[in-house]
Amino acid sequence: MEYLKIIAFTHKQIDLKSLGKLVICEQTLDDRLRNLQAELGVKEIFYVGTCNRVEFVFTSASEVDKAFIHRFLTVLDMGLPVEYMDQFVENVSVYEKGEAFNHLLRTSCSLESLVVGEKEILAQIRKAYEACRVAGFTGDYMRMIMNRVVKTAKEVYTHTNISKNPVSIVSLAYRKLRDLKLCANDAKLLIIGAGETNKNLAQYLKKHKYTNFSIFNRTLENAESLAKELNGKAYPLTELQNYTNGFDVIITCTGATEPIITEEIYKSLLNGDTGKKVIVDLAIPNDTAPEVLENHPIHYIEVESLKEVARKNIQERYDELINAEHIIEENINDFELVMRHRKIEIAMSSVPQKIKEIKHKAINGVFADEINNLDENSRLVLERVMNYMEKKYISVPMVMAKEILVKNS
Repeated sequence: MEYLKIIAFTHKQIDLKSLGKLVICEQTLDDRLRNLQAELGVKEIFYVGTCNRVEFVFTSASEVDKAFIHRFLTVLDMGLPVEYMDQFVENVSVYEKGEAFNHLLRTSCSLESLVVGEKEILAQIRKAYEACRVAGFTGDYMRMIMNRVVKTAKEVYTHTNISKNPVSIVSLAYRKLRDLKLCANDAKLLIIGAGETNKNLAQYLKKHKYTNFSIFNRTLENAESLAKELNGKAYPLTELQNYTNGFDVIITCTGATEPIITEEIYKSLLNGDTGKKVIVDLAIPNDTAPEVLENHPIHYIEVESLKEVARKNIQERYDELINAEHIIEENINDFELVMRHRKIEIAMSSVPQKIKEIKHKAINGVFADEINNLDENSRLVLERVMNYMEKKYISVPMVMAKEILVKNS
């Protein structure tokens, strides 16, 4: 794990509104990662962006100091003002080698989450890795890392009570919405975005007998899929500004880097209504423009406002954190041996081809005349013997090397 590095910007050091400035939209992610590979000597890399963290997991021989991080952010070309650039460089968390692997395991097990015990983080990391794998940004090394990440997280969730009575940002948001006691079951709900977060929150609402849903999404097909589950109506996001059927609650979570609910759109949605509305905004950065909150009576629920409840959740699960850390430590120790085995496999990957070449030369060159003089049955027996020996010559050195490695360990 000599070259494994993680640059992490999280809720622990950076307020969530500022953190939103580092979120990368899907449309530009590939180009930004390619630039990092080309200009900074980064090899394998994947990007994780959630409601409370932005992290880059990569391999590099470079020293990750402040100068490297400043250049890293510059190459990303996020258009950051100087004051934000300085803030991020000063409040970044850097993990290298074994510490990086430990951090990735802890994160996947939700030990580093705003809400400890939420399983969503594992799905988010897997999805982020898979997108970068498909795009060609990761290879064999990250594949092995992620296999161990998934294995460890599943063991933690299976063998500890860390996710018992699971709490998540979505469930906390629903509880806060429910506690407002403002909305009857026939309340009009506008859902902006059809991603996992909104899907999960919508399922809570459906379970508690809410029925009046209107779903807006950039991709109409995804909006229609969610609308079908909720028995609601689907619209393309471009129609939000033309919607005049009124609402009681807006639930929004998109990957947009600029506000979706602008002052102009919010006034249009109100359509003259002056009542106090509810906005549940779980996007990072927020989908709601600041002037909307300043100019209108709103009950506003966002990730930042859920932090205190999340802190209490961590205290309640402290004992399970200890159990989870034991499982993580065991997996780190096991993985070191797995990596050594893999190095042997890679180092000896040319052995099968070399043996095939020796066999081919023996049959078609050195002993060609003798073999050609054999009868058909003798040639078949010889071929079976040669194939058997070939397999053994390939497998035995590999097995012996691994046994020596285990013995020495």
